[in-house]
Amino acid sequence: MSVDPATSTSETAVLAGGCFWGMQQLLREIPGVLETEVGYAGGDSTDPTYKDVKTGRTGHAEAVRVVFDPTILTYAELLENWFFRMHDPTTANRQGNDVGTQYRSVIFASSDEQRATAGEVIRRVDAGDRWARPVVTQVVPAGPFTSAEEHHQDYLVKHPNGYSCHFLRD
Repeated sequence: MSVDPATSTSETAVLAGGCFWGMQQLLREIPGVLETEVGYAGGDSTDPTYKDVKTGRTGHAEAVRVVFDPTILTYAELLENWFFRMHDPTTANRQGNDVGTQYRSVIFASSDEQRATAGEVIRRVDAGDRWARPVVTQVVPAGPFTSAEEHHQDYLVKHPNGYSCHFLRD
């Protein structure tokens, strides 16, 4: 769904927690999410491609840009109730069978407020009983987000039986 900034309130989050296909599939279904796009964030090179990022040598993470309505879904709720349930934030550089820095758990904060909120949520999640090991999710300043190639966008809609290691953990 496309967002018209003139008629809606929106905020953007960039999140990484493993393969972007499965994350996008779960994120798109959350009430209050207006738009999702998969891409690459956190790396050193300009104009990264999947072919480059999958090597783990560009520094990029597979990420999802999430546009949401904060009057329906707050940033803290997005993180605590969804992001930290859809992947294992206690494994560095790994989700399921996907291994490498491109699959790390990271929140790309676009403001001091997002950074502070992410830190508070991580402390709550870490103190909770969902995860037996410490949360290793990084919070870093948002930099450029490069949209992934078209065939990666909405991949699991186009390929309903495609690979995903993401699911909501209760």
